[in-house]
Formats: sequence, structure tokens, C-alpha cells
Amino acid sequence: MNSRGANVLLSRANRIKQKLQSALEASVIEVEDVSYQHAGHAAMKGGDPNETHFNVEVVSTKFNGESLVKRHRMVYDLLAEELQSGLHALSIKAKTPQEAERTPIS
Repeated sequence: MNSRGANVLLSRANRIKQKLQSALEASVIEVEDVSYQHAGHAAMKGGDPNETHFNVEVVSTKFNGESLVKRHRMVYDLLAEELQSGLHALSIKAKTPQEAERTPIS
């Protein structure tokens, strides 16, 4: 089975976590599926309401020196395939380790 086939067996939350961990070498990754909060919304009518909306919290040294917009772009770029295959929305908290020490992510 190729790696794409193996990815189908993983939940979207696990795929998101793996992709972010692999690329960002994160010290903290929290992925929360909040799709249930959006069931019945106009954008979700007729579509699969499962695993479409997530809160993502990431702490990584790769964010050092990067603007908040650049950090979010990094996350969106890493999750481009997910966004093209049913992921509808992300809420992102992206911090450096120093920022996370001053103001904990959760």
C-alpha cells in the first residue's frame, strides 16, 4: 500500500498532527476536531460534516523570527492537501517556545 493509501486509514486529526510534527518539529501540537459545532451550517449542507473544522495549537522553534501571518501560512501550506480534500476551516495558534512560556497556548 502506498503512503497515500495508508493516510486514508488515519483520521484527519492524526494526519494533521503528523504533517505538522514532521515539518515543524513542534514541542507542542494540539489538534481538536470541532466539526460538531458546525453541523447544519449552510456551508456544510449536503457535504460530509465530519472532520471539517479544527482548532490547531503549535509551538515550534521554526516560528522564531516569523510574523503571525507567515506562521499561519506555513501551517496552511503544510495542510494544503487536507484543505483540498474536505478540511473546511482551521483556527490556528502558532507560537515560539519563548512566547508559549510567557503566555501558555491553552
